[in-house]
Amino acid sequence: MKLMDLNGKWMMRRVGELQWIEAQVPGSVYNDLLSAGKIEDPYYRENEESVYKLSCFDYEYSREFTVTKSILEHDFLKLKCEGLDTIAEISVNGKKIAETENMHRSYEFDVKGILTEGVNIVRVLFKSPVNYLEERKKIKPIWSNFSDTSFSYLRKAHYMFGWDWGPTLPDMGIWRSIYIEGFNKQRIEEVYITQKHQAGSVALDIFVKLDKNDGMDYDISITVSSPKGDKFEKSITMYRIEEHVIMEITEPMLWWPNGYGEQNLYNVDVALSKKEAGLDYKSLRVGLRQMSINQKDDEWGRSFAYEINGIEIFAMGANMVPMDNLLARCTRDRTEKLIKSCVEANFNSIRVWGGAYYPDDYFFDLCDEYGLIVWQDLMFACGVYDFFGKFKEEVIAEAVCNMKRIRHHASLGLWCGNNEMEQGWSEWDMNESEERRRYYIEQFEVVLPQVARETDPNTFYWLASPSSFGGFDRPNDQNYGDMHDWTVWHFREPFTEYRKRYPRFMSEFGLQSFPCKKTIESFTLPKDRNIFSYVMEKHQKSGTGNEKIMYYMSQYFRYPDSFDSLLYISQLVQAEGIRYGVEHWRRNRGRCMGAIYWQLNDCWPVASWASIDSFGRWKALHYVAKRFYSPVLASACEEGTSVSLHVTNDKLKVVNGVMRWRLIDAVTENVIMQNEREEAIEPLTAAQIEKLDFSKILDTDEKRRNSYLEFVLTEGDLTLSSGIVLFVPAKHFEFKAPELGISIKERTDRFVICVTSKRLAKYIELDLKITDGIFSDNYFDMSGGETREVYLKKDSLTRNISLQELRMELIVRSLYDSYEKA
Repeated sequence: MKLMDLNGKWMMRRVGELQWIEAQVPGSVYNDLLSAGKIEDPYYRENEESVYKLSCFDYEYSREFTVTKSILEHDFLKLKCEGLDTIAEISVNGKKIAETENMHRSYEFDVKGILTEGVNIVRVLFKSPVNYLEERKKIKPIWSNFSDTSFSYLRKAHYMFGWDWGPTLPDMGIWRSIYIEGFNKQRIEEVYITQKHQAGSVALDIFVKLDKNDGMDYDISITVSSPKGDKFEKSITMYRIEEHVIMEITEPMLWWPNGYGEQNLYNVDVALSKKEAGLDYKSLRVGLRQMSINQKDDEWGRSFAYEINGIEIFAMGANMVPMDNLLARCTRDRTEKLIKSCVEANFNSIRVWGGAYYPDDYFFDLCDEYGLIVWQDLMFACGVYDFFGKFKEEVIAEAVCNMKRIRHHASLGLWCGNNEMEQGWSEWDMNESEERRRYYIEQFEVVLPQVARETDPNTFYWLASPSSFGGFDRPNDQNYGDMHDWTVWHFREPFTEYRKRYPRFMSEFGLQSFPCKKTIESFTLPKDRNIFSYVMEKHQKSGTGNEKIMYYMSQYFRYPDSFDSLLYISQLVQAEGIRYGVEHWRRNRGRCMGAIYWQLNDCWPVASWASIDSFGRWKALHYVAKRFYSPVLASACEEGTSVSLHVTNDKLKVVNGVMRWRLIDAVTENVIMQNEREEAIEPLTAAQIEKLDFSKILDTDEKRRNSYLEFVLTEGDLTLSSGIVLFVPAKHFEFKAPELGISIKERTDRFVICVTSKRLAKYIELDLKITDGIFSDNYFDMSGGETREVYLKKDSLTRNISLQELRMELIVRSLYDSYEKA
């Protein structure tokens, strides 16, 4: 059990300097220097360059702590380090007790006989990761993408060495908790729970393993508490080091992902004692559910779909990257805000990408509570690894450590061996040796799968992302496994190219955009606010990224009338492109069973693929994702003047809907044609509702540039989904001034914003000049004569504002307002 928390105030200095500064643990060198006023914000303008140089030095952390006689009387005393980033030497009372080189795992060191009564000193020396890799690189370079640092030699979060969306800021420090742990006689080493579901009950096989095989017997008491407070209890005497305890949970309350049911969670408490004297205690929170990946041969190849409690679901979500390069700023509150934003946008899944770090426990707790299935990569990405000797031992220890820590969570959907390395060996020109190619097979297709089978046999293990069969056999084949599609963006293919793809599970695809003006103002001076300025290009890490953004803008939109409009239109490009893909794959539900776009969030203010920027501000994509991830989706597939209308029903019940459509003259807002159709859409299916051909009506360019199709799906009085189709690119459409009207009312918990439009308005944006908040809808279209209410919940606002202040702050615009007028 934890006896002494060593988090909090420490002292830190650069090795070779006399002056110590106050430090905070958990934390990091950069964070402590920033707090002490020794460096400027590394994200401001081009400060990244100067801050990076600080990682070429070594740093020392020190803390005094007082140990009492009662602590020393414990049979065993351990120094527990849950996260050391990365190359560290640990000493207690002047005695070196360990050296470490892995930020991804926890360590435990024996300090019995080293601690003394009274004042003790713990010191941790961190050596420069930059210098370490430079020396290794001189001896034998190793390939790594996005960086020439040979980062694969070091078990440190790869993104810290720079990525095509992140800065090069390889920080270091005590980044997770550190404490003294003690116990007498015996302790619980691990608890692993296997579920067997049957009609009306769930049998829990609770595996308990003790730390030491000392030949003595111990008592174990287990209590399982339901969400309703019901308790299931069992006690046994353990005569050996490990034991299976079977407990039957009657009337089980199942855990479901978001959109399919409640997130019911049970507490499992395991207490160890000897002759009624308590020795140790472990508590886990679990969800009763069956979850795996279904892979069945079919007419297209082999399926790849999450199956939860007997139901195949379509995975909807995004890829998550770290929320900050300064890990001390990644908090539970900030993470919960991000997770809530996912749920509000109808996500049921999230992928933790392999170039980052294994998330904190609270991340998985939140995913359990909010119902997000976690695709968890092991922390290997876009690099080549020398899998032998000490490095191999560390990789195995790291995998075991994190699998044991995370495996009980209801939200854990699968383990994945790496990001893009099988594809890299198959398709990229890495110019690496056959020996290292063999290392790949041993690491990712032999050793790590075996570790998973031994450590967490209940969770599906996937060899790599993307992958089909392993063994470098067509790893990105759309008919098998998962797929990454970067033809749109990197190869400048049009959005419609997505409609030629029929992946079984699309786990990466994306388009970039700029963040909003408020975010850009946080790191620029007025003179920097041109996308080709030095500072703006320093905050674009994808080489020709700005050029590609402009290229896609030119394909679909007119040139904007201002810098702010350019930012806005870049976000429309991103949102439209991802919408094309997701709607197509959801129309093909059954063949495709997942669309996880790249990427959810940013780690600093930057032009990127994120739908939520580093300040937590929703871009247009996130609002549009809320619509294209709606459980019931109406979508249109247009080709010239032909349009098919579809409904995808990802609910567990029949939708008795009415699809109404109107072909409208945008000049007069008169209806040219209209119709409606009732349809019962079965659960977990997609269906085509209408096939429309307007070729005889829209038979000239002028008519096509001045007409649009509106479609709305309703069930009773409830609008489920809607959309507007243009028959030409938006840049060629003859928009008229929409004459938007706004009125605002205040309610107890929200503001109600009523929007009216006299003519067609595309991509209506609501924003606040100073305050941040999340609107119930945004970047939406309105037909002429339409009225719409949008809610702004008060608890989403970053500060309390009055109705009058909101009226002064609110900004409204549409696509028409972003173009230069003749």
